[in-house]
Amino acid sequence: MNKNTGETPVPQEDWRIEMAVKPLEDRVLVKPIEAESKTASGLYLPEGAKEKPIHGKVVSTGPGKRLDNGTRAQMSVKKGDTVVYGKYAGSEIEIKGDKHLILRESELLGILNA
Repeated sequence: MNKNTGETPVPQEDWRIEMAVKPLEDRVLVKPIEAESKTASGLYLPEGAKEKPIHGKVVSTGPGKRLDNGTRAQMSVKKGDTVVYGKYAGSEIEIKGDKHLILRESELLGILNA
């Protein structure tokens, strides 16, 4: 307890509160799918040789971009879609210890069909 204020100090690790993120407007929350660490011939790649992920699963979408007439444009992706995006697109965030990206729908390059 702080003698001057009477407050109990909060440990540094407590700022990582369990949270849910809901993207705004035409943004999409994507969990990157990490590249394989082993090549087709059986060689293991070191961390420095791995490419940055360029595809991932859609975790959540915003409501869509607001149009000039006041309505919202329908999102072309939905939760569960596997999408492709540029190497350096979006903003990286960490949720519950996992890396995620928040991207604009226009930064998505395509949807992978299973």
